[in-house]
This record gives sequence, C-alpha cells and structure tokens, in this order.
Amino acid sequence: MTSLLKLKEIIKPIVDAENLNLYDIVWTQEGKMKILQVSIIDKSGKMDIDTCAKVSGYISDKLDELDIINYEYYLEVCSPGAERELRNDEELMSALGDYVYVKLKDPKAGLDEIKGYLKAVDEETIQVEYLLKTVKKQISIDKSNIRLIRLSVKI
Repeated sequence: MTSLLKLKEIIKPIVDAENLNLYDIVWTQEGKMKILQVSIIDKSGKMDIDTCAKVSGYISDKLDELDIINYEYYLEVCSPGAERELRNDEELMSALGDYVYVKLKDPKAGLDEIKGYLKAVDEETIQVEYLLKTVKKQISIDKSNIRLIRLSVKI
C-alpha cells in the first residue's frame, strides 16, 4: 500500500487550506476493498458531513492527478468521532473543560478508570473533576499512568 507518510505530505496541505486539522490517516480493509480513511476536524473540535464531502473531493482530485495509488481503493473522509482518543498535549489542551474517560495503568484512589471533566493539563499531569456518588472530587493523574484518555459522551 502507498506509504502513509507520502499520503500525509499530499493530504495535509489540502486540509490546512480549509483551516482544518488532519487527525489521522489510516489504511483499513473490508473484505477485498482497501479503504483510505482520512479523519479531519475543525479548530473547535467539530466536523460536519458537508465539509467532509467537500474535502473528500479535493483530496480525490489531487490523488487522481498524482496517480500514486495503483490499485482500487475507496477514499473515506470523516470525523474522528465524538469519543476520539486524545493522543498528545495539543489535543489534551483543546479538550480542557470537556468530559473525558481515563483508563489508568495502575489504580489511583481505588480507581482504574475515571469519567469526568478535564480541568487542567501540564507537562507531567492532568486534573480531572469527577463525581463519587454525589460528591465532586478532583484527582491529579500522572500522564505516565494513563493507558488511554479519550473524549466521552455524557449521558
């Protein structure tokens, strides 16, 4: 399959020109169909289907013009999802105040997972405000103890 780094070099300027962020590029496969999945998001953390369709057209035109993928594939431009993983400090900072799910490597305060509001982020830790029964609590978590952190939909 065509290198993801090469594809990123081609796709990122197109996404940037639309004032969007490129969240991820992955190759997946369903049956025999190869799928190039491009996840995009706007600066506020949202995405709509019309924008995805427009950007898909631009990316498709550019890939067709360059003709670097020499096999049949399907291009899918989409949102990274409402419960997307927060993978770096920039994404953590953009999620301040948002409801998150944190899975810990080692339990802290008797908890191995926490759902709550991301209150602070620094170089070493994050702060999450959560409810224990009906009492608001705040916990400081070392980033090195985080197995997974993602946005969460509060129901």
